[in-house]
Amino acid sequence: MAFKIYTKTGDKGKTALIGGTKVPKSDLRIDAYGTVDELNSYIGLVSDYLTSYPDTVSLLREIQDRLFTIGASLACDPDKDTKMRIPDLHAADITLLEDSIDKMNEVLPEMKSFILPGGHVAVSTCHVARCVCRRAERLCVGLQEQQQFIEPLVLQYVNRLSDYLFVLARWIGHTFQVAEIPWKPRV
Repeated sequence: MAFKIYTKTGDKGKTALIGGTKVPKSDLRIDAYGTVDELNSYIGLVSDYLTSYPDTVSLLREIQDRLFTIGASLACDPDKDTKMRIPDLHAADITLLEDSIDKMNEVLPEMKSFILPGGHVAVSTCHVARCVCRRAERLCVGLQEQQQFIEPLVLQYVNRLSDYLFVLARWIGHTFQVAEIPWKPRV
């Protein structure tokens, strides 16, 4: 028998965190991990544009795995002990992003102005992912401000990931030989 995707348990606007606590679907914690899921989808789309660059695709798949880890962390009720083993982040995950940023920056020209997203659909999509990542970060900070527990490495990882996505967008443009679009403010 096939697994049914619908359970009908959320039909009244509630969902359960890992641990069983029912919360409204509008809860900040749900918004945070939903945004991480959205980010994961955009990163999948970015990787689909980069099939000729297997090392980059491999790293993006690893990032997607870490985003599932973050989503699981955010989906847990911080006040309950879950029976489920949740994977965790490591400082090495952040170092991997930093090392990748440094490596890409070695081949990129110096930025002399702000740049506008665009020039190639892969570049633009990567900038969309960066913006969604920043929103996820803001939501995670919001949880922290409401005195809701959030793993400190989650905030660090999401912050560094947005930096990585910015540099990746520039690297994609450089690799695809697409000129950056400098912002020329009207003054």
